[in-house]
Amino acid sequence: MDASVKKRPQSRPVLGRGPKVERPSREVAEEAVRTLISWAGDDPNREGLKETPKRVVNAYDEFFNGYGDCPIEALSKTFDDVGGYDDIVMLRDIDLSSHCEHHMVPFVGKAHVAYFPNEAVVGISKLARVVEIYARRLQTQETMTAQITSTIDTVLKPKGVAVMIEAVHQCMSLRGVKKPSVATITTQFTGIFKDDPAEQQRFMMLTKTGGC
Repeated sequence: MDASVKKRPQSRPVLGRGPKVERPSREVAEEAVRTLISWAGDDPNREGLKETPKRVVNAYDEFFNGYGDCPIEALSKTFDDVGGYDDIVMLRDIDLSSHCEHHMVPFVGKAHVAYFPNEAVVGISKLARVVEIYARRLQTQETMTAQITSTIDTVLKPKGVAVMIEAVHQCMSLRGVKKPSVATITTQFTGIFKDDPAEQQRFMMLTKTGGC
């Protein structure tokens, strides 16, 4: 008898602001850092580490400020007058840094984002803002790629969206198999980029050459 494999239903990525959670006080967060310092084997009260809990909490405010921002709102202002333009709008080499949700260590790389306008366009800086908001959360690269794609697709309703992320994960470089500089590549396509191989190939080419 042939074995049958059941495909797990694909869940849509969660878009918008981060989940509503009760955040602990800064004092509780700083005490947690002291506990981790002790667990690592050092004295949180020695001179060089006394201010570390405060610094770590301040850094976390910056690393994870994407939870309070809404990427959907970032795309809310659009422009209908495009002067007859009817082709790809693309941002290449958007720098990003995020943190792996499995080990809470950074992964760093670049995102390439394109959409094929239907009627309206959005300010190009807003596309980079969507990438930044989702990157400033605990993430997997796969989920972030899907979130960026779905947000642009949902808000702008273009003819298609293409997203590619290339990143190096320090959870792989510094621990585990310890393979530095190995890039992880994820892609997501909708509409014309998914249905037309020529448009998908053109996007992939532009990620490398820029077409200039």
